Formats: sequence, C-alpha cells, structure tokens
Amino acid sequence: MSTAANPSDTQRPLILALPNGRILGEVMPLLRRVGVIPEPAFEDPGSRQLRFATNTPELDLIRVRSFDVATFVAFGSAQLGIAGNDVLMEFDYSEIYAPLDLDVGHCRIAVAATADWVAREDVGRASHIRVATKYPEITRHHFAARGIQAECIKLNGAIELAPRLGLCQHIVDLVQTGATLKANSLVEIERIAEVSSRLIVNRPALKTRPEEVGGWVERFREAVGGQRQETRSHRPAAALGRSDAG
Repeated sequence: MSTAANPSDTQRPLILALPNGRILGEVMPLLRRVGVIPEPAFEDPGSRQLRFATNTPELDLIRVRSFDVATFVAFGSAQLGIAGNDVLMEFDYSEIYAPLDLDVGHCRIAVAATADWVAREDVGRASHIRVATKYPEITRHHFAARGIQAECIKLNGAIELAPRLGLCQHIVDLVQTGATLKANSLVEIERIAEVSSRLIVNRPALKTRPEEVGGWVERFREAVGGQRQETRSHRPAAALGRSDAG
C-alpha cells in the first residue's frame, strides 16, 4: 500500500474521518470539547455533502461508513479518524496507529445462536459451524483458535435475521444491550472482545506532519481526560466509594 505524502499535502487541511450512525452522536460532544465545530451543512439531514469545513481552517471532516473510516486513514486520504477497535481488529492495517481510546461507543463483539440450538448443542464440541457476520476475519480467527472451522457468510446488515431464515445457526455481531438478539430469539453464548471507539492516525502522516497530527492527538487526549474527570465528579459519593474500593 502506498501512502507517500505529496509535498503540497502539508499545505492542505488535515482530514478527520468520522463514522456515520449511532457512534456519531456519541462522538460529537467530544469533538465540541476539542473545539471543533463543523459547518451548518454537517447537521443538515437533507444535505448530500460528505466533506465539511470547520471553524478550524486546518481541519476538515468527512463522514463515511464506520468500516470505511479505517480504509480512508490507512491509505492516507484522511490523516485522522475515529473507529471502533472492532474495525481495527477486522482489517488490521499496518498503516494505522491508534494512540487513544476515546471512551465512547462501548459495546462488544459476541457469538450468538438460536435458543433451540443452545438448548441441545455445545459449540465447543463442533468441528465446523456456519456463521453469518460482517466480521469474517475476526470470526475465523476466534474459532480457529478453538480448533473449529468457521464457514463465514458475509452480511452487512440484518444479521440477526439470518438464523431465523435458516441461513445459519450462529452469528457474530456487535451487541450493546442484547435487546435485538432477544427480539430475534437469539442467545449470546460467547464474548469475543470489548469494543470502544479509538482515535486513529495514518502513520506516514504522523511522520510527515508530526506537529499538526500530534497536536490533534494531544487535544483529543486532553478532552477525553477532561470528560472522564467531569463524569467522575458527577457520580454520587457512595458510587465513588464503591468504585474506589474495587
């Protein structure tokens, strides 16, 4: 993969890639804490615009699918991005450096199966299973480590529907509350990894524009620290005591 910087790139605004969807709502308060305010079109649901100026001339935003954030950053089209570690695990781009956990977008990658399958079978005894997922690499690696061959059916959405229609008995997907699993008669049987959103940077950009890229990393680091401190200060004293006690 070539990510060599053009000399003129240092004269252009840095680009921060943001994920569409639920995570964006959690990211925006942090972005405001960093001091970045996007142009009005960013908040306009009718706008077809995908690149946005901000109140900071040296930074533009793009808004893309969560999986595409990592691709834009890995290939150097965006110098910074926000992506879940599920995406980073799936693609494992060597060109991406993830210096900071932003402490938002918390969920988990989990294996789930139909309730009737769980009642009569044990996944640990299987040698081969068919799994619907948008994470084929994570899924294969997880089951291979247990000596199980996973036949992955790649889906990009409505994954919980696959077992109900007989496509498979298992899925691997993100789980937050488990309500969607329950609504589709699925049971979580194994947790693969905890997930949260990370600030990611393009490694070549960090080398060619260290002050700019590094400066934004530090601004985000300060904002996350301030957000954690603020959250802690608003917790009831009794809760703080229990937490400190371990």
